[in-house]
Amino acid sequence: MDITLLYFDGCPNWKATEERLAIIAAERPDITVTRHLVETFDEAQRVGFRGSPSVLVDGIDPFAAADASVGLTCRLYQTPDGLSGSPTLEQLRTALAHA
Repeated sequence: MDITLLYFDGCPNWKATEERLAIIAAERPDITVTRHLVETFDEAQRVGFRGSPSVLVDGIDPFAAADASVGLTCRLYQTPDGLSGSPTLEQLRTALAHA
């Protein structure tokens, strides 16, 4: 399973997501995690970047709302504890289990 972490330097929330993905990758040898720095609005449009951090599972964003806008912005996730800049470890595990 290929996981891509899309992010941009203007938003620090990707670091927590990267740490959580590293935990999952250590548990599951079938997972490969790659980081992808999105640097321009044009690139964001091209890759369908819906904010930082975005996680693609085999090329699909399991957290994306159909009406989510594309651009260089920090993304918010609805978690059990309220809005957060990163999905929880359990949310990531669930997304991977359903991929």
